[in-house]
Amino acid sequence: MYLRTTQQRRKDGSVVRYVQLAHNRRVNGVTRAEVLLKLGREDQIDVDGLRRLAASITRFTDGDGGGQLLPGEPGEFEVLSSRPIGGVWLLDGLWKKLGIDQALLKVLGSRRFSTDVERVLFALVANRALAPASKLAAAEWASQDVAIPGLCGMDEDHAYRAMDLLVDADSEAKVQEAVFFACADLLNLEVDLLFFDTTSTYFERDVPDEAGSEDQPAFRVYGHSKDHRPDLPQIVIGLAVTREGIPVRVWCWPGNTADMSVISEVKDDLRGWRLGRVITVVDRGFSSDENLTYLTRAGGHWIAGERMRDGTKDVAQALSRPGRYQTVKDNLQVKDIRIGDGDSAKRFVLCHNPAEAKRQQQVRESTITRLQAELDRIDTQRQKADAVKSPAAKAKQTAAHTKAECALRDHPTLGRYLRQTASGRLKIDRSKITAEAKLDGKYLLSTSDPDLCAEDVALGYKNLLEAERGFRDLKGILELRPVFHRLEHRIRAHILICWLALLLVRVAERQTGQTWRRTCLELGRLHQVTLKGPAGTVTQTTLITDQQAAIYNATSIKPPPRITALTAA
Repeated sequence: MYLRTTQQRRKDGSVVRYVQLAHNRRVNGVTRAEVLLKLGREDQIDVDGLRRLAASITRFTDGDGGGQLLPGEPGEFEVLSSRPIGGVWLLDGLWKKLGIDQALLKVLGSRRFSTDVERVLFALVANRALAPASKLAAAEWASQDVAIPGLCGMDEDHAYRAMDLLVDADSEAKVQEAVFFACADLLNLEVDLLFFDTTSTYFERDVPDEAGSEDQPAFRVYGHSKDHRPDLPQIVIGLAVTREGIPVRVWCWPGNTADMSVISEVKDDLRGWRLGRVITVVDRGFSSDENLTYLTRAGGHWIAGERMRDGTKDVAQALSRPGRYQTVKDNLQVKDIRIGDGDSAKRFVLCHNPAEAKRQQQVRESTITRLQAELDRIDTQRQKADAVKSPAAKAKQTAAHTKAECALRDHPTLGRYLRQTASGRLKIDRSKITAEAKLDGKYLLSTSDPDLCAEDVALGYKNLLEAERGFRDLKGILELRPVFHRLEHRIRAHILICWLALLLVRVAERQTGQTWRRTCLELGRLHQVTLKGPAGTVTQTTLITDQQAAIYNATSIKPPPRITALTAA
């Protein structure tokens, strides 16, 4: 059904246009227009009446508004604003569903504030998840660019005040503990395996903080940068996650903190969290004997990666122990190894990945080919230097090939397969190649739990990738870095806000089954529009799509209402 126009020419030559309501009918295989209603001449038709008719038809077909007429005549509205609401509405639903708002109110206490601290903190977390920016830009974003339920507006001072209160309340990780257990109870999280790892993040400044006291050391200092920025001051961040990737707790240490020195603090901090029997999974950087012994306190257990190239006695025995591999998956085979008896017994699990072994063999062969070509080039250069008679030219060429040999020997990839003869010449060390070939596709794990099967140990260690994935999302999607804050408590607050954002993102990904980027893109198309007419204003959302409805259904969150506000003039 549609409107159409026809025209007739009068005797005086003028043309008159008529408006008709028509629809198409198929007669004998031919589509023909059938006039249902003649509305009259175009220059005399009641256009406003047609607009009212169209609006009433729309309300009837869409089923929205409950038959209530909108203020103002159709077609007389002025658009005041249009802000995205889909992503914020989802995050706010998860925020309340997980009990984060109540957890924050509980730890903040009964203190009264001039602003709603909980709403301001949510705005900062939502900004980090949807459109990461500085705190000044986040305040403007929350006030001008997006619709946040319960927040009329905020400024930079509100943001910093809320951050200070968050750090004060989390002085003993009370916020993180309350938030995590609210999530654990709702999501029925299993915390039998706890994965821990560290990373670093740098600051945009040329010099580190001044040296502090023994009790309060400098925070932003130089250290081993995992971001490959040793030229900038940094801090070290620790993250513990569950096997589902849900973040449990985050830590911050000065930038020169060594990985080996933090395990005892992590163990002590989580001791009072009533997590029950927990097996902590750590990487090779934390697997010192002292750390592993500390993890077994109070009945705890651990799974740790071992350094196979350190040449320790236990590792040598584990690698040389005969036995057959048990196939766990197409790309994973395991072998259970026990060394020693009684209290001094140690348990290892040797893992082998055939696909990775083939890849490493191909990479090594390519490296050896490249290395041999470089050695041949150096030999040719040496022969040319020996044939030169001029002492000055000979000395120059000798220095050139000596410099090339030194660079090759110190090369991080090629140098590992070289040995230096008594005459100072470089040769390919075939024994090193043979030793490396024996380790292709293998990695060694140790565990203190005598009851876990080798398969569970191997698969549990592979889930350590969840901690690394958490760091990637913190630095990528949530844009943790670069950090411009100067005060230590503001830096800690920034890390906490990113941790809360990561928590919401992980829950959303787990329940929807799709990436956060895809969810943001889809929900970003749902807007809240404010219209103004002669009788008042109306605030309503755009029509929700099937994809958007599916996201809300998967998270058990009710979509935003079609009409959120009606204000009479």
